[in-house]
Amino acid sequence: MVTVAGKPNAGKSTLLNRMIGQKLAITSQKPQSTRDRVVGIMTTADTQIIIFDTPGLLEPKYALQESMRSTSLRALSDADVIVYLSDGTNGSPPPLTDAAGLDRAPKAPVITVINKSDALNPSRRAELEEANPGAIIISAMTGDSVDELMKRISALLPEGPFLYPDDDVSTQSVRFFVAEMVRETVLEQLHDEVPYSVAVGIEEFREGRSPLYIRAVIYVERDSQKRIIIGSGGARIREVGQASRKKIEGFVNESVYLDLWVKVAPNWRRSTSALERFGYHVGKDERA
Repeated sequence: MVTVAGKPNAGKSTLLNRMIGQKLAITSQKPQSTRDRVVGIMTTADTQIIIFDTPGLLEPKYALQESMRSTSLRALSDADVIVYLSDGTNGSPPPLTDAAGLDRAPKAPVITVINKSDALNPSRRAELEEANPGAIIISAMTGDSVDELMKRISALLPEGPFLYPDDDVSTQSVRFFVAEMVRETVLEQLHDEVPYSVAVGIEEFREGRSPLYIRAVIYVERDSQKRIIIGSGGARIREVGQASRKKIEGFVNESVYLDLWVKVAPNWRRSTSALERFGYHVGKDERA
């Protein structure tokens, strides 16, 4: 079990996708796009790594962020190895205990990884190497030094039987990834506060027919946000639907009929009952 942890926008989701070799986690220029633990499975001849992409480490301001923090801390507790990822363009990272607000160091060994080498000039890279001996400098975007990171991870993993079949790439359902693809499309097409107020629920998923029928609901917190997502004459929601459908079809390898709706769930980010309904973990802040 390998947990990828770090501050928002460090590139954790991009790294998971790079390590697995296909896109599982949504990516966005907007911070806090990952809200739940995304599980990827990478299997080679003699090694199986279960990788957790986690929400960015932050101090929560409302219930959704409390859920995100709890998810990240549980993933740190579950890990056999922790990949502590930071954005190299922001300089040297603080210790993981400080970044995560932990009372004590995690039990698992920590590999400090500085990301975005493709955005570093030689002098900045040299400074980071000098200030962080033992850290690996990579680019999750280009793949630079990711193989070296994988070797370092493999050397620290405990021996044991494979937990999943060789061809599995995740433990999560297709419905989970479909909802995330719709949410990613909203992040790509809309700006300002609206994307942070969006949740996506899959209300119907009819297999065994062609095209595959999916009814998804985009939830927002206010009527004004609903109007923005629908757009003039429904133009925006059609664009979101078309782009989402293409992603989903590529993921499930079949034609899809995506029936997309928008509903208002007032203040859902601050409601524990709403968070539970949308599938987010609501639990105690576990400072492990």
